[in-house]
Amino acid sequence: MSVHILLEHPVPDYEAWKGAFDADPVHREASGVRSYRILRPVDDPNYVAVELEFADRERAGAFREALLALWRSSAAQAVMRDPQIRIVEAVEARTYPG
Repeated sequence: MSVHILLEHPVPDYEAWKGAFDADPVHREASGVRSYRILRPVDDPNYVAVELEFADRERAGAFREALLALWRSSAAQAVMRDPQIRIVEAVEARTYPG
């Protein structure tokens, strides 16, 4: 199964955060990200969770380090607060019809 990075944090302004995310300063595709999903709580538009999928732990680990370095920058701190990050493995998945 695949390896994922799960991250989440508050954002003072979603549109500003999304612009920074879309600028892709950590070069997601070149860094091994196979797919991503952005999630927002239905009751809190100023909070995001992001799931990034990788083929292996090594690429996920390297990407985590790149994110931690990016998050120390003043540019990142202007669009987000208190990020949480984990590397997880998918151990089971099931899709239901309908």
